[in-house]
Amino acid sequence: MLKTVLGVLIKFVAWLPLPVVHGLGRFIGFLFGRVARHHRVEAFAQLERSMPELSPSEVKRIINTMYRYQGVNGVEMIWYSTRGLETVDAAVEVEGMEHFEAARERGKGVLALTGHVGNYELMPMATATKGYKISAVVKRIKNEAVNEVVEALRSHDGLTFLSTKNVYKDCLKALRRNEIVGMIIDQNMTREEGVFVDFFGEPACTTPGLAYMSAQSRAPVVPAFIYRKPGGGFVLRIHPLMEPPADRSPSATHEATQRYTQAVEDAVRAAPEQWIWMHRRWKTRPTEGAEGVERFKS
Repeated sequence: MLKTVLGVLIKFVAWLPLPVVHGLGRFIGFLFGRVARHHRVEAFAQLERSMPELSPSEVKRIINTMYRYQGVNGVEMIWYSTRGLETVDAAVEVEGMEHFEAARERGKGVLALTGHVGNYELMPMATATKGYKISAVVKRIKNEAVNEVVEALRSHDGLTFLSTKNVYKDCLKALRRNEIVGMIIDQNMTREEGVFVDFFGEPACTTPGLAYMSAQSRAPVVPAFIYRKPGGGFVLRIHPLMEPPADRSPSATHEATQRYTQAVEDAVRAAPEQWIWMHRRWKTRPTEGAEGVERFKS
């Protein structure tokens, strides 16, 4: 029943003109942030703490815009996915493609580092339009019906989405084929899964998986973020490659993860209204005297 309802909704969104899609998304974001007030208190607190130079009016504007953008992202993802890669290609300007090329020339594959900036769902599609094969690591949605629908929307030529238990091995296989593997690293991890690095001046528990994978495969890491442009459309900005860590030792892993996290912070500072401030990024806290604090300070 749920899949049927979702199917009707997708067909309806696909039929709408893009300006109406944007209006619908903004309304959904308004309901999400101002009516349901989903994590609204946390969003304000995290932004104020992270960027204390902002005035109260600026904080309010950023948070309200952020909720509207998140609503737009979801509806927009449906619209672009049903319209195909050609429509995505026309909407996304790419800057720095030479950095992907320089990384691929090494023959070890490319690890694309990104975060929940802009409409991040469009980035794999935008990359695939340039003829690259890309595997993106995603979290599986708990509701199976919703997961199937989202997987179908994400499926396009040249794109593979990895969410299996063997995701690490699958990523290494893709890198050996000199393909691109995309990883998002700006989500909170449990103390057992992550390492603590600095993010906006506070210890944030972060996955070390990207550093491990780069060290083992010798694939360089290329930061890439997609931003919403003020006049419409998007710009995908690709940055110079980062060399793999020397090894998978705790110190090398920590140092690399800190560099990757700094790249995310720089991207968020460039467009704070386009990041997910409602996400409880600093939920996992280090315990004084425990390994987590030592890893953060190392």
